[in-house]
Formats: sequence, C-alpha cells, structure tokens
Amino acid sequence: MASLAITFGSGAMTNSIADTTKTDLFMMIGSNPDTSHPTIGLRIHQALDRGARMIVIDPRKTAFAERADLWLQIQPGTDVALLNSMMQVILKEELWDRKYVEERTEDYDELVKVVEKYPPEEVAGICGIDAELIRRAARMYAAPGRHATFHGMGITHYATGTDRVKSIANLAMLCGKVGMEGGGCNPLRGQNNVQGACDMGALFNTLPGYGGLNNDELFDQYEKIWKVRLPRRPGKPATEVWENILKGDIRALYVFGEDPALADTNIGHVQEALKEVNFLVVQDIYLTDTAKMADVVLPAACFAEKDGTFTNTERRVQRVRKAVEPPGEAKPDWWVFCELASRMGYEMRYDSAEEIFAEIRQLLPQYKGINYSRLDQVGLQWPVPSEDHPGTPVLHVDKFTRGRGLFVPENYIPPQEPVDGDYPMLFTTIREYARYNFSSMTGKTPEIDDIAPEAWAEVHPADAERMGIKERDLLCLTSRRGSVDIRARITDRTQEGTISAPYNFAETPVNYLTLDALDRLSRTPEYKLCAIRVEVLDHD
Repeated sequence: MASLAITFGSGAMTNSIADTTKTDLFMMIGSNPDTSHPTIGLRIHQALDRGARMIVIDPRKTAFAERADLWLQIQPGTDVALLNSMMQVILKEELWDRKYVEERTEDYDELVKVVEKYPPEEVAGICGIDAELIRRAARMYAAPGRHATFHGMGITHYATGTDRVKSIANLAMLCGKVGMEGGGCNPLRGQNNVQGACDMGALFNTLPGYGGLNNDELFDQYEKIWKVRLPRRPGKPATEVWENILKGDIRALYVFGEDPALADTNIGHVQEALKEVNFLVVQDIYLTDTAKMADVVLPAACFAEKDGTFTNTERRVQRVRKAVEPPGEAKPDWWVFCELASRMGYEMRYDSAEEIFAEIRQLLPQYKGINYSRLDQVGLQWPVPSEDHPGTPVLHVDKFTRGRGLFVPENYIPPQEPVDGDYPMLFTTIREYARYNFSSMTGKTPEIDDIAPEAWAEVHPADAERMGIKERDLLCLTSRRGSVDIRARITDRTQEGTISAPYNFAETPVNYLTLDALDRLSRTPEYKLCAIRVEVLDHD
C-alpha cells in the first residue's frame, strides 16, 4: 500500500478537469458532482452533450444517473464486490489490456486470485442488481477509448474506503486507462484546499510531499533547515483524537479551520470530548459550534483577506491575493502560528506567505519549479520539477511513481452496521449544492437561506406508504448514537430501504446519527452508512 499512497492515495486527480473534453466514457462512482463539485459537474454535462458516454454507480437517482447510458443502482456499501466482479468479467472475456499490464504493472496474479471469487451471478445478490448489468458495465469500461473514473466521498467515507480506492485503481490499470489524456482515476476532494493541506503534510503518517516517516535523509534535511529535532513517529489521526481525550492521553487541542462539533461522525461523542479536554484553542473566521466551547478563540483572516496559495483537486497550485483588510484583530493563519511559536520559545520568523512558499519549493520536489512569478501568470499542476517545466496535466504517462503500478486486490467486507429489527432502515448523507459543508459561512447568507431554507430526509414512496409518512411530516431519525428531527421529502431519488439527508445544515445536525467506525489505513470514518429507525413526530 505504501507505493499506492503516492500513486493514488494522496487523493489527487491523475488527470485535469479540462481533460473532460477528451473523455469518451465517464464512470461515476460514489460521487455526484452536480451538488458537491458543480463546476466539474458542468464540464461533464457538457461532455455528455457532445456525445460522451457514462456509467453511473450510485444507490441514489441523481441527475447524472438519469443521463447515464448505464445506471447501476447498487446497495450502499457494496462497491468493492461490484468492482471485483467487473474485473472478473474483463478477465474471463479477455477484455483486459494485456500489453499494458505486462509492461507497466506487477502482482497481476494476486489480482486474478481475488477477483475470480466474484462471479456476476453471486455479486448480483450482494449488490441488489441484475448480473447482466455488471457484465455490461465491465464491457463498456474495458472497451477501447479514453475512459475516466470519477469518485468522491461516497467511496472514501467508509471503513473500507481505501479498499474501494484500490479497487478503482486496479480496474483502471487492468484496462490500461491510466496515463492517457481523458482517462485516469479522478478523486474529487471535499474542499477547495484539501489537496494543498495533504501536500503540506497535514496527515498523521507522512511528511510534507508524502515522504515516509522512515526516510532519515528527508528528516535530516528538515532538521537542518528548522534547527530542531523532529519526532519520527506517526501522529494521532484526527478521527482518533476524541477517544484519546476521553482516555486522558490528549489534554490540549488546537483546532483551526474546522468545526468537528458539527462535522465529525458521531458528534455526541465528539462534543463529550471537547467538554472534557483541559485546554481548547480554536482559530477560525466565525464563532463556530466548536469555537463556542473553546478556552481561547483566535480570529483568523478569510481567503480574501490574505495572500497565499491553494492547491485544488487537479493538483493545480494557484495564487490567492489579498483583496480586503481582515476585520478587527483577525490575522492570517501563518502569522498566528509564527507568533505562537516565537512566544513559546522557538523563533519562527517569516515576513510573508511568499517567503514560506520559497521554503516549500526547497523541500517538496513536486513544487520545486513553482514560484510566485510563474503563478502570477497561470496556476501550475504538480509535479513541476524545474522552473522551465510546464507542469504535469496527466500523471503516470510513461511509468508510475514507483516504476510499475502495483495491483493491490481486496476482498469485499460488508458495511459495519447492517439493518436489524431495532434499526430497520439504512441512512446515508448527501449534499445540498447551495450550502457549503456545515453552513458556517453560507448559513449566514439570507439569499442562500431562500434557496435552501431547511434540511430534509428523502424517503422512498414505498417506504413512506409502509410507515405512514407524508410529504413534510416531521420525523425523528434515531441511530445507536443519537437522534435528529427532520422534515420528510417523498421521492424515488433515494433507494427503497434507505433514508438520505444532507449534512450541510447546522440546524439539523445529522452527524448525531453517523458511525465512527474507521478505515484501517486512512482512519477515515464511515460517514456514509449506518442503521436507523424512523418515527413520525408530527403530520405537517
């Protein structure tokens, strides 16, 4: 997996957003760009208008599902079984790219051993679809052409999220779809600078630039520049902080640009930990729910009030330029960190964001050829190894980062929390396009309130009839972790047996319901699926 962490696991798109003009077939799995990435969604709609084809794998009937040449409405959480079965069909019918696999990959035999256990007739029962749909999807994707996969948090927000990402990568390599314009594996990141944060080392188990914690030479380089001894062990994953607080292993917490009191899974558990921690500092642009619990709140400047760079989902590094002065005592994040470090005894002195970026260039090989002068003209896609390099629109054109692409097959593991007699319905989260994450900013805009005034629970008509639910009834949804009250919307967009609801509304915190089971590698929680029961509180 270490080798895949660089190739795909960093979460960056292997290709460019503009590549959608060259794509012959899109395979959309675990993502709905119309609501989560609307500018990319628009590009894909335009490609479909021009004649590109599409496979959609999604339990919910999205606008893309309605436009798709083939829609697989699988049971939530069964993606790995489906992808393995598609690969079994491709191998059995000899549709795989033999030359690509022989010349550019390794551990093909391991892949064959795993996927041969997933014939379509058996997987059809797991996924709740017809076996012939699996065969059709496999044949469409494996056919000659520029075929791209796009996936999102409907893939990664599971306790088996890394298994799903690896399965997508396995399928793409098996069919030779990586390293070409219009193809590749394209994860759509959750926020505007998630990619940049990961690049800078905001992960518990890598250094900036995805360097390994066993790389002594790299540590020596950092320590020489910073003149300090660095700990050479993994940090605590953010998702494990709460349990460590309650166990007494973490006594102080510094949160910036994040609102875990609303945003994390099982927020009842998170809020308990936030009350328990001895000292809580929050640095943010608004007094969020987390900030309201803090001992110290440091006011931060927003994107329009500071200089710097963002790195987006296609690895494009872009300038951010200060447009207005920050209000009151708000300061840029880098200035706050420098002041704190200096006052705590470590002299961290930078005069500007550009000076910090110069250090980034010095330390990260992917950024070596990028400077502010170049970014003033155009954003650049890493890796940019030298100042005369134009950037890299497509990764892995001639070879993979590690040389050969490594097949890492995984067996299907069922969702962590199946339905039962006490909790007979599944629950999954979706996005409302007019809202941005948890309404910390958009919830303060009256015009957006007019567009999207409240959250809703999507209920399939068959479930509504069975449970006596009518449009706009007030429901109480309850999981093993908590409850939330929410209005009903009767629609066949959600799958029978599954309640879908947006997580974006602070007034309706559905993360009281969600499950905090963690992926064994990424430690990402299973946001996307849990078991609930439904009670009608009031008929509207």
